[in-house]
Amino acid sequence: MKKVLVTGAAGFIGFHLARRLLAEEIEVVAVDNLNDYYDVRLKEDRLRLLQERSSFHFLKADIADRDAMTGLFSEHRPDTVIHLAAQAGVRYSLVNPHAYIDSNLVGFLNVLEGCRQGGVSHLVFASSSSVYGGNTRLPFSTRQNVDHPVSLYAATKKANEMMAHAYAALYEIPCTGLRFFTVYGPWGRPDMALFLFTSAILEGRPIEIFNEGRMERDFTYIDDIIEGVLRTARRPSAPDPHWDPMDPDPAGSFAPYRLYNIGNSRPVNLLTFIGILERELGKRAERILMPMQPGDIPATFADVDDLSRDVGFAPDTPVEEGIRRFVAWYRDYYRK
Repeated sequence: MKKVLVTGAAGFIGFHLARRLLAEEIEVVAVDNLNDYYDVRLKEDRLRLLQERSSFHFLKADIADRDAMTGLFSEHRPDTVIHLAAQAGVRYSLVNPHAYIDSNLVGFLNVLEGCRQGGVSHLVFASSSSVYGGNTRLPFSTRQNVDHPVSLYAATKKANEMMAHAYAALYEIPCTGLRFFTVYGPWGRPDMALFLFTSAILEGRPIEIFNEGRMERDFTYIDDIIEGVLRTARRPSAPDPHWDPMDPDPAGSFAPYRLYNIGNSRPVNLLTFIGILERELGKRAERILMPMQPGDIPATFADVDDLSRDVGFAPDTPVEEGIRRFVAWYRDYYRK
């Protein structure tokens, strides 16, 4: 990889990825629309750190803008694309569904077309553990059927996987989809549980705990996510010579296409997670137990055997260490 296009570069994962690429002396072309889904100042501060490097090139644009994306690919001609831009959030998809269609479907099509017309050598794109939807067999495996989403967000991520496969099959573009599991860490998203809980506890506000705390999440630290992304990006997908059309494996294909889970493979009960955070903050939370929210699933747990076998890596940061690092960053950034 010499020149990488990172979409969503002012976002949580995109920022960390771009910073790692720049540290490895890889030229980064970045696009982000800096929307107000959450605090724009946080996005601008991330971006400011990236712009200190001369090998970082930024375009403020919406990936759903076809002309802007066509121009971006034509001008910069990246050899690799790592697509992280999306309208995120399960619950927000219940109140603003059109934002998910614009960004996650129209925007992704523009990325695919840019890859096709620009001769990109590898497209890596973010999927989500949300695609497992109605599945209850744990751990979640990329070989499981994922045809029963329980949120529009999950449905758009499943659609991304299918769209990428079509382009891999039609145009032989190597495509690799990564299903992220509950990513957390410094510079994280303010709408995610760890950020919300930390803010509320420090400010003396109660925290809302859904499904009365009977939830488990495969919390995955940001540095592990970035390592997984980079290792897969350096290994373009190839057709699987053993793929059987009579017994098709959803994780592979006759086309240059592959799916991986990236998760810690150590589910943590939500109440346990809150207890670790309370100890790190030195302060107890006032808890409000709430019912399960529409679109949520009770548990996630990643099977990462394929990832470990193919790229020699599996996430392993203990949640206690990850929370400690997040709290240290939060206190420094917000002076609390």
